[in-house]
Amino acid sequence: MKIGVVGSGMVGASAAYALVMRGVGREIVLVDKFEKRALAEADDIFHAVPFAHPMSIRAGSYADLAGARVVIMAAGVSQKPGETRLELLGRNTAVFNEVIPQIVTHAPDAILVVATNPVDVMTHLTTRIAAAHGIAGGRIFGSGTTLDTARFRALLSRRLGVDTPHIHAYVVGEHGDSEVLGWSQVEVGGLTLAQFCAAQGFILDDAERNRIDDAVRHAAYRIIEGKGATYYGIGSALARIAQVVLGDQRAIMTICAPAEEIAGTHDVTVSMPHILGGAGVLARLPIALDEAEHAALTQSVSIVKQAIDSLPGGGG
Repeated sequence: MKIGVVGSGMVGASAAYALVMRGVGREIVLVDKFEKRALAEADDIFHAVPFAHPMSIRAGSYADLAGARVVIMAAGVSQKPGETRLELLGRNTAVFNEVIPQIVTHAPDAILVVATNPVDVMTHLTTRIAAAHGIAGGRIFGSGTTLDTARFRALLSRRLGVDTPHIHAYVVGEHGDSEVLGWSQVEVGGLTLAQFCAAQGFILDDAERNRIDDAVRHAAYRIIEGKGATYYGIGSALARIAQVVLGDQRAIMTICAPAEEIAGTHDVTVSMPHILGGAGVLARLPIALDEAEHAALTQSVSIVKQAIDSLPGGGG
């Protein structure tokens, strides 16, 4: 099973490395505008194969994406000092208008996973570009708040002393400052968070919740301040998404996908719990947020919609 990774910067390379470490797929093709970078990353990752799982890793062109089951879109430009978000959107729009048609032309049957930020807006744009080439929307989605959800569960795990697979918690809305942590829906071993804390004698007061919220919401800022970029977490999230698709695992993940309506806003792309499988997005699940969380989600969705509408040519 072939997986394409377009963009071999830190995110794309980390995703490819995570795929090898997890043993996802059988062949990985790295495609990049800067061929030397793709060749170097492919060689470096290939040298890790003897310590992981049998796999072919190579650099290639868009034509080499033919037959790929999954293509991860990690290409794009970084924000320049003093550059506004709208200016960044404009430059990344130009990149996507060039790259996405190449991907869907050579890998028309692939599931396309967008990782480029701002991921909600870029996923919406990708769907629009791909639709012009006859590609169904359900096969295109973004990594969304998959990593934010993992951060939320990891921090709860550390605080509660429970392994993360037994904690159900979701982050929805924008992958960004306005994202919403669904505290009211947290479950631990089938118990509500309040029931679990009462049974175990834990106190999780507002101050502690605020600390966890801040750690999730602003994790990227702290990491970027310390080392310039985030890539291991999102690389692992992308590898997990590819694993779910290739294995048709029907997993529930907080990816972002276009929707006719969310929280009163129409034609928008934000993260919500979705069932993922071999055909891509199979269904969007409702999440019963409390009143304050729902209001926060409404605000988050409206922020993303404004950004979508600011795209060259509008969001429609």
